[in-house]
Amino acid sequence: MKRLDVAVIGGSIAGLTAACLLARSGHAVSVFERSASALTSRGAGIVTHPGLRSVLERCGSPAAARDLGVTVEGRRVLDQDGRVIAERRLPQVLAGWGRLYRLLLDALPPDRIRFGAALATVDHREDHVVAGFADGHRITADLLVGADGQFSTVRSQFLPAVTPAYAGYVAWRAVVDEAALSPTTRSAIGGHFAFCLPPGEQILGYPVSSLEDGDAARRSFNAVWYRPTQETALNALLTDTGGIRHALSIPPSRIKAEVLAAMRADAERVLAPPFTEVMLRAGQPFLQAILDIETPTMIPARGVALIGDAAFVARPHVGMGVTKAMEDAAALAEALDAAGGVVEAALAAFDGRRRAYGAAVVARGRELGAYLQAQQHGAAERAATERFRSPEAVMAGTAVPPDEILV
Repeated sequence: MKRLDVAVIGGSIAGLTAACLLARSGHAVSVFERSASALTSRGAGIVTHPGLRSVLERCGSPAAARDLGVTVEGRRVLDQDGRVIAERRLPQVLAGWGRLYRLLLDALPPDRIRFGAALATVDHREDHVVAGFADGHRITADLLVGADGQFSTVRSQFLPAVTPAYAGYVAWRAVVDEAALSPTTRSAIGGHFAFCLPPGEQILGYPVSSLEDGDAARRSFNAVWYRPTQETALNALLTDTGGIRHALSIPPSRIKAEVLAAMRADAERVLAPPFTEVMLRAGQPFLQAILDIETPTMIPARGVALIGDAAFVARPHVGMGVTKAMEDAAALAEALDAAGGVVEAALAAFDGRRRAYGAAVVARGRELGAYLQAQQHGAAERAATERFRSPEAVMAGTAVPPDEILV
């Protein structure tokens, strides 16, 4: 095995997973994260799949992979009055994003990650990749891994035509301490993967462990509310209290008071009472535009690979963003092992294995979100997507194990 110098751009889930696995294969790995500090306050709930837990074990956390979050036995749909109108058995483990992030961060030696390192340029010198950072620092690597998310600087250097496409709706996300919810709400939705389907909209939620240490005795309820929104209305929603227009989401503390007030008034008007309570009790709900991103290649330049959201972003209905990111990282590490560290051969094998998969996940997300997206279009298109909003279709298709949807 040829020992490589590897630069990982982005220190979130994809980047940390890649760094852990590549370091365990004997490579010299450095992670560069543009945020000034650890990302432990980011994210909310995630749906875990067997592939995620398998990769986490390989990163050195076998015990944590077996006790990652809260297990629910099934799903239910509430009508707008709060009555249960459909149920389905589907055991799943639901985890907090912060819990998974902390496990991966702890698996990586602290001297391997540099915070406050914003990538500015990527170019080549002979057989090496050269990364230049905003502070003037430059590093040389045999392999550069772009794990820097939806607005990837690495991707933009080589694939400038690949840009996020707005899907026509936004998501309000909320996390509430389960103890703050009424017994009625905890009974109705606290032990399930639950849904409510107001006309033209969708909200779902599930319990997760509250703490990064995974303490099952303290739980939160994580909710995601999808709302069709004209692109022309995004400016008002995504402009913060200081007048800054954000591309994807606003820091929760900077959402304008009138935007929050309107959301909460709508929650009381259209949601089932248990979900209304979640949205009203959330101290700092956050808002994001739903986007699609699809790249024509995951190896956009010599010695460069894209993984996770830097390559493909599927709508959250698929419930596979984190699993896909971790499996991308694992596939890259496996390809390098199989090629004995020969970078170009490894990257070709990696792209051949993962690119079609990423495209299929994006396509599945578009299908699951078709009804919500159609609300911005004509009556005929809305009618054609009605089949995607039935309780049975939503329960059967949302965040199911990937081998059931990608054949």
